[in-house]
Amino acid sequence: MRIGELSRRTGVPTRLLRYYEEQDLLHPERTENGYRDYGEPAVQDVQQIRGLLDSGLTTEMIRAILPYLSGPDEILLPSACLTAETAALLRGHIDRIQARIDCLARNRDRLSAYLDAVSGMSAVSEP
Repeated sequence: MRIGELSRRTGVPTRLLRYYEEQDLLHPERTENGYRDYGEPAVQDVQQIRGLLDSGLTTEMIRAILPYLSGPDEILLPSACLTAETAALLRGHIDRIQARIDCLARNRDRLSAYLDAVSGMSAVSEP
């Protein structure tokens, strides 16, 4: 498929897909006339890249681990391929994600408690 089709199927602008290619995250074939030609797996690859970027990973980190991610639920990373540096980067990122999750959960609980308290007050004050 051409870049426009990949863009439509993933919702990612063509400019961003070209950037992913520049960052060595996507590897399209080239047709005789120079057009990019993406295989069907590129759809899943782009979705994986977006998810990793959304979680805060850098393109450098994604480039290091992307070849070993076959999908959202399966990781095919031989332990010999994981460098100490990459492992440390990923552990640090996991810690940052967990801190954000903890903060969001605290805020959710506080807002829920507030709504419960306010809802109970308005029910009491109504005639």
